[in-house]
Amino acid sequence: MKPTIYKKLVATLWRRWGCGGGAGVSPAPPALVLSLAVVLLAGCVRPSPLPVLGQVPQFELTSQTGQTFDSKVLDGHVWVADFIYTTCDGPCPMMSARMRQVQTQTAETPDVRLVSFTVDPAHDTPPVLAAYAKNFKAEPERWFFLTGEAARLNDLGVNAFKLNSVDGSLTHSTRFVLVDRRRQIRGFYISGEDGFMPRMMHDIRQLERGKS
Repeated sequence: MKPTIYKKLVATLWRRWGCGGGAGVSPAPPALVLSLAVVLLAGCVRPSPLPVLGQVPQFELTSQTGQTFDSKVLDGHVWVADFIYTTCDGPCPMMSARMRQVQTQTAETPDVRLVSFTVDPAHDTPPVLAAYAKNFKAEPERWFFLTGEAARLNDLGVNAFKLNSVDGSLTHSTRFVLVDRRRQIRGFYISGEDGFMPRMMHDIRQLERGKS
């Protein structure tokens, strides 16, 4: 590649991606130009803001410890929510395994929280949820399993998260919900969809970096 073409390419990349600089560059082989382009694209492209898809109201339920869970403890944290029940022999174990994976992959950003709501409050008492949580090696200060009045859980499932009812039918969504520090819903992720985990993790880290 001719030096002038190389210089023009570098200058264009610098201008386009807003990283500044680009003056006084030296000739380099085409492979280096391609590598530089990849680095610039990865490091300088500004991610698009995640949409705001809803608002989760404040709520109080009961955690696996048997104590009252006030959702205010989630304020200022990025968190992921799902709906499950402990006797489920369908998607729930896989969903909880995925939540465990999020817990592991966010070990270096412990401000991320995980919240699993039961759709079977009649059976899923705090001791039952505690045993289930232990089975998935949930960190009690980061991953909360919540039960409570069916009407309150139903209101959250239908009106807040727009996922499912909690009406005794035990039908529930297999989606995960990403919530930001202001209790705004920023993403829905279908657990059976190919590539959903990398996409969800990318969005979690975007919210973490953005401090939004």
